[in-house]
Amino acid sequence: MLISNAYAQAAAPAATDPTGGLMGILPLVLMFVVLWFLMIRPQMKKAKEHQKMVGALQKGDEVVTQGGMAGRITKVGENFLTLAVSEGKDGAVEILVQKGAIGALLPKGTLKSL
Repeated sequence: MLISNAYAQAAAPAATDPTGGLMGILPLVLMFVVLWFLMIRPQMKKAKEHQKMVGALQKGDEVVTQGGMAGRITKVGENFLTLAVSEGKDGAVEILVQKGAIGALLPKGTLKSL
């Protein structure tokens, strides 16, 4: 015959892993730790600082929205702010903005120098 018979070999005793398979999981755990410290933790810190800044806003503060509009806060509500963005011939031009849309708090007197 041209084809010989193939016989299964007896299974060798399994080599016991002294670490119990921990070395296979270690790279995944290490990647998660690196991602936590490089991406997730700084983002959470930045979000916490933004919440603190938004909570401390009050009438008269000068701010810039995330859309780039600069103005002075004239009214503060629970979820919205009223910003005076310019002076028109009939008085100040005011817009209503969500508190979360405030991007930065400006130092006092910044709007006069613009």
